[in-house]
Amino acid sequence: MRDRASAETNATNAGATRLPAGLPPLILFTFYGLLCLLPVALAALQGHPARNIFRELSSGLVMVGYVMTLLQFVLSGRFEWISGRIGIDRTMRFHQVTSWAILSFILVHPLLYAVPRLFPDPMDAVNALHRMFSSPNLRSGVIAWYLMILLVLLAVFRDRLPVRYEYWRLSHGLFAVAIAVSGTAHTLAVGTYSADRWLAGFWIVATIVAVLAMLHIYVLKPLSQRNEPYRVVSNSKVADRMWEVAVEPVRGPGMGFAAGQFAWLNLGHSTFSLTEHPFSISSAPVERPRIAFTIKESGDFTNRIGAIEIGTPAYLDGPHGNFILSGREATGAVFIAGGVGFAPIMSILRQLKAERYPHPLRLIYGNRVATQILYLEEIEALKQALDLKVYYVLSEPPSGWTGSVGELSPGLLNDCLDSIGADDWLYFVCGPAPMINSVERTLMDRGVQRSRIVSERFKYD
Repeated sequence: MRDRASAETNATNAGATRLPAGLPPLILFTFYGLLCLLPVALAALQGHPARNIFRELSSGLVMVGYVMTLLQFVLSGRFEWISGRIGIDRTMRFHQVTSWAILSFILVHPLLYAVPRLFPDPMDAVNALHRMFSSPNLRSGVIAWYLMILLVLLAVFRDRLPVRYEYWRLSHGLFAVAIAVSGTAHTLAVGTYSADRWLAGFWIVATIVAVLAMLHIYVLKPLSQRNEPYRVVSNSKVADRMWEVAVEPVRGPGMGFAAGQFAWLNLGHSTFSLTEHPFSISSAPVERPRIAFTIKESGDFTNRIGAIEIGTPAYLDGPHGNFILSGREATGAVFIAGGVGFAPIMSILRQLKAERYPHPLRLIYGNRVATQILYLEEIEALKQALDLKVYYVLSEPPSGWTGSVGELSPGLLNDCLDSIGADDWLYFVCGPAPMINSVERTLMDRGVQRSRIVSERFKYD
């Protein structure tokens, strides 16, 4: 009977679990680098006489920077073939880091033209820059130059702006499209090397791809979501300021996903609305078609999460993320969570229970107070079904507390992990970004290889 039950469970899981797909990171980075250098190569093959070094450097940097700018549209498009193997958090981090390189390349582009005029008369360089920025022939490039500065600054200071996220996101997209259109117009009109049909064709195709990526995000994806509606079937408080919102598809089997993944959730709005937020899935794939999200009250939208009514229309964009145990080889797993970061781990544990996972598991779960511990009774029940040892950690424990006290510090983690000596365990870390950084450093100081640590970040500097 046990073998038959296991076979039935595995068959159910196979139909419910959708593992992340995507190109290998090495192929993606190689292709990215080749695309960035392609316009420089096409320019070099034209055989023009060499100009002074500053002009050539200016042209080369702005060509590379502009390709990187157009590729930003694709990086932010939630394409699984890009982020599936890397993780969407790393994809977006790369998007953010490369923005600084792009800004640097484009900022120095006009300045390098003026460098040869600095000596012997610096004012000659200033006058040259003034003529460039006031020239009608260069107006589209000047617009793109100023918009790029504004775009990056608005992104860096996003959390400090007195506007809702949805309005910022709309402005970010509109500015990006304006930069693409005006930048391409400038390049084709006055670019020294862009008169060549091959290079001009490259810029046109690259711009079209960038605009199509935007259409995919804001038009095609919302249209496809309209054909896959969901509705809220339950909304319950599961801990202090924590809610579990569950949705089910109106028709069909619903979204397939792997335990530990997340989705962008739209509750009560049109599919074309920008009001959607990423939340980890806390239910297991075996529980489909029901899909549950554990959400903390922490912002304009989430502060009202408890008021979401049963029957509210919902739409999902996902699944995303590679915070998964499925498909990874390990003789054991350690889960280290802080607060609501336990949500994706709960999804994994629920699935492992359904699969009758045979290997040892350890959970180190930190919170401020006891009332914030998610799914306490279910965790205790899981200890009976799995080889699971749990360490609860509270920074403000109640009287009579018998668990660990303090933060998830190196000393506390080392005490909890001392019994683990195997090199082939996996370590899953989820919580606030400072906690993740600290835990990762502690694990690597213990000799854990970086490849054995799985984490996802969605809050950056």
